[in-house]
Amino acid sequence: MKHFLWVTIFAGLLIFNCSSSKTNPPSNAQNVRLPGIPGQLGSTVSGEADGLIRVEPKSSYQEIYLLDSIRVVIDDPYVTEGLFDAPRILILYALPNGNSIEWTMGKQKNETDDWHFNIQYTDAQIKWLRQNTPERYTVAYLEAPHRSWPAWKRSHPDHGEMITQVIDSLRSLYPQARVILNSHSGGGSFVNGFIESQAQIPGWIKRIGFIDSNYGYTAEIGVKIETWLNSDQNNQLTVFAYNDSIALYEGKPLVSATGGTWYRSRMMREDLGQKRTLVKTALKTGIIQYRSDDEQVLILLKENPSRGIFHTEQVELNGFIHSLLFGSAYENAGYEYFGDRIYDQYIQVDTPAFCRFSP
Repeated sequence: MKHFLWVTIFAGLLIFNCSSSKTNPPSNAQNVRLPGIPGQLGSTVSGEADGLIRVEPKSSYQEIYLLDSIRVVIDDPYVTEGLFDAPRILILYALPNGNSIEWTMGKQKNETDDWHFNIQYTDAQIKWLRQNTPERYTVAYLEAPHRSWPAWKRSHPDHGEMITQVIDSLRSLYPQARVILNSHSGGGSFVNGFIESQAQIPGWIKRIGFIDSNYGYTAEIGVKIETWLNSDQNNQLTVFAYNDSIALYEGKPLVSATGGTWYRSRMMREDLGQKRTLVKTALKTGIIQYRSDDEQVLILLKENPSRGIFHTEQVELNGFIHSLLFGSAYENAGYEYFGDRIYDQYIQVDTPAFCRFSP
């Protein structure tokens, strides 16, 4: 009965609290729980959650706050189509530093809009994927308090447990989904934090993506990724980086020689290449590809003779799409990594309305 009550409350709040603009988190956001998650702090509920079964939301975008005001927006158009239990891929996308979910999703930018709306367009890229592949993609956007996962981790000694609780909570809504951990920029800190906190990477995670986001990579993380890859030949890893070690911002180095994704990605290539063959090829001018012969690992390194900054372009120029299609029958079908954007027709005029979960 308690389990059913939680589901009913959750469903009702999703239906009747919709808005088209971001508001502040509820004052008691740390008490917000999803139903049926025994792993959450303070939860006495056990068993699997019913997810969104029988819910008829007004919007396919559901907004919730977890733990200490971690903001999540779930993009799930299938509930509005009545496909509650449909097979799907659940993408947990950890946001880059300094970005809101609205900016990350993107929209048609006008003269008064913040420039961040015009740099990632993950919403349009997901819509392109839904139209051009048979997969059902559900995305959970994860925004840290103060928009920085590295800063949030530093302020929470128990961050590994908390990240696990967040992932378990969201996964409970779609217990049969194939899960992808994806990230850009500081969002890689969320992914690394989860890997570090686990004895081994769970088998229900089928793909891990670092889009210029593996700053915190260590050899220990590499060992766990190697074990996870070996556990299932269908598990896949994608790593995209550019040579930020020589990038200049206002004439000064952007990162130290060893502090950026270029150095960490080369570490990953060396670590993972010890036990599998990574074939080196020139993907296109200035982009070097390291691809495992078992189609499980893809590392793309963009050279940087101009010493420019190509951080967000790795997402914007079809990078989000490529991180999800590597190794599939649809890889490079109708698009090119670091090529012209192929999803412009799916860019929304305005940020969509979010249905708000609020106590």
